[in-house]
Amino acid sequence: MANTQPVTEEQIRTFDEDGVLLLKALINEQWQQTLCESIEQDIANPGPHHHAYESEGGKGRFHGSMRVWEHNPGFRDYCWNSPLPALAAQFFKTDKINLFYDQLFVKEPGTSNRTRWHNDQPYWPVRGWPVMSFWVALDPVTKETGVVEFIPGSHRWGHWFQPENFAPGVSKSYEQNPDFVKMPDIETERDQHKIVSWDMEPGDVLAFHALVVHGSGGNHSNTMRRRGYAVRYTGREAVYCADLGSHLGNRNPTLKDGDVLDSEQYPVVWKNGESVNCNSSDTKSR
Repeated sequence: MANTQPVTEEQIRTFDEDGVLLLKALINEQWQQTLCESIEQDIANPGPHHHAYESEGGKGRFHGSMRVWEHNPGFRDYCWNSPLPALAAQFFKTDKINLFYDQLFVKEPGTSNRTRWHNDQPYWPVRGWPVMSFWVALDPVTKETGVVEFIPGSHRWGHWFQPENFAPGVSKSYEQNPDFVKMPDIETERDQHKIVSWDMEPGDVLAFHALVVHGSGGNHSNTMRRRGYAVRYTGREAVYCADLGSHLGNRNPTLKDGDVLDSEQYPVVWKNGESVNCNSSDTKSR
């Protein structure tokens, strides 16, 4: 089921310079069907890292879940055997790729919740440059249903923005890290930034760096869902670091700060130009 479509040198340059690019029609219909079935399984029987957000105004439903590959074979298969690990290796020009974690975002019709402006890596217990996400659309994505917006080049600002809760009703706040800075109010100063977004069709993928600033609108359609699924990968130079502010659910109790990520929670999925079998002991090798 893997699509071995390579990225071009121009796409690699765009990723390096902008921190984001759109990969059209990357994920084929077989993979899309696998993901759609797996999403319905998670909605019906949420996993241990389910984090549905309270909807604004009592309308719609925002279902979120992370680390779903750990208990759902369809997501697991996709994380290992889709085109993504090989593409991550091309973007980072590395010989080893780890699966960091995956995350599901389902905004049902009428879910007006915005996803606040942020960059990802401050939320995560990982340091190093080679950290990225692939976000696949499983429904048509438009401004009405909630396109993901980016500020190109912001991954090179040198700012780690303080994590904040993403929805009302979340009682526990993120730890304050003195090395992080507060995210500006991008929404009120949109005219001061170059903001890019793309309409997407099912199977289109956004590839973006973990430090690029991004957010998304609510789903204001009364009929259309907006299902998105993101997988996060790291390259060889990434290391574990559970700094203040990182999400407790993504921390790994088997690792110490400065350790390489290779572990059951962050398995090696690509090595020396080849996919690593998801049942192989090499998923935990150093």
